[in-house]
Amino acid sequence: MKLAINIGYWAGGAGTDLTFIEEAERLGYDSVWFAESWGSDAVTVLAWIAARTERIKVGAGILQMPARTPAMTAMTAVTLNELSGGRFLLGLGLSGPQVVEGWHGVPYGKPLGKTREYVSIVRKAISRERLTHDGHHFQIPYRGADATGLGKPLKLMTHPRHPVPIYLAAIGPKNVALTAEIADGWLPIFYSPDQAGTVYEPLLDEGFSRSGDEGKAERFDTVATVQAIVTDDLESARLQVKPILALYIGGMGAKGRNFYNDLACRYGYEEAATAIQDLYLSGKKMEAIQSVPDDLVDELSLIGTREMIRDRLEAWRESAVTTLALMPTDPVSLRTVAELVL
Repeated sequence: MKLAINIGYWAGGAGTDLTFIEEAERLGYDSVWFAESWGSDAVTVLAWIAARTERIKVGAGILQMPARTPAMTAMTAVTLNELSGGRFLLGLGLSGPQVVEGWHGVPYGKPLGKTREYVSIVRKAISRERLTHDGHHFQIPYRGADATGLGKPLKLMTHPRHPVPIYLAAIGPKNVALTAEIADGWLPIFYSPDQAGTVYEPLLDEGFSRSGDEGKAERFDTVATVQAIVTDDLESARLQVKPILALYIGGMGAKGRNFYNDLACRYGYEEAATAIQDLYLSGKKMEAIQSVPDDLVDELSLIGTREMIRDRLEAWRESAVTTLALMPTDPVSLRTVAELVL
């Protein structure tokens, strides 16, 4: 099992603190991942990091598909991959309706069909095929009623020397199966190693089977993000994790359209998930945080003493996770997990 770090979003300010990233590279971590929502973009931050590191891979976790055309994503991926010496990992995701329509101003559409077409176009562009696509969501060259008629199939001018692995962020059942079918890796959030065998593995197997690639399961990279805190104060550590769970389960989406809330329900925490969402959406955020069960925190995190984390890591090793992406809060946690895993 490889290790990575997930920094999340760049919050702004004078610059990005390289301390964790430099230490992770020194310790042998495989990759560092950055995200984007409606603040900083991920590409600029990843380029900045790649220019200041030597070995560690830089992963987009994720680039929002509605924010860029597939061709623009292919151009960006190839450029950053070549400049970094083949260290770029392309993570893609559709995001949710609130961001897609509320920030990017485009229709959310049908996620499965849109994702399948998008990834297909990106792969064609990167492989330097002359780009054509006639789908429900994308049409290249464009031939709509307002087209000039002058568009023609083009081929990427750049000649890539390094492959670009494509990862998809997915938690819904159909999306997870699609990811196993068409992507090189998977970026799950709030992954439970205890329940993955029943919640996720049948979906991954379904996707691998549909791909027609017999050896794909062995090459597939599952990069699960987990908060890691080495401490003997469990209550304090849980209080660091609960606000994030409350935000996603309670506030990342509307009633009936919150994928993270649905996931908590599939894990068996339906009563708690409903309470968290009701409290969060009514403005009672502190109460929502307090409603996050300790058992859920322990299931989805790596918290506790060195010995507790050493024992807990066995569940992660036995799961389908091939890369464990830590969201560390301090250098001690970063080093401790590296000593236990690497």
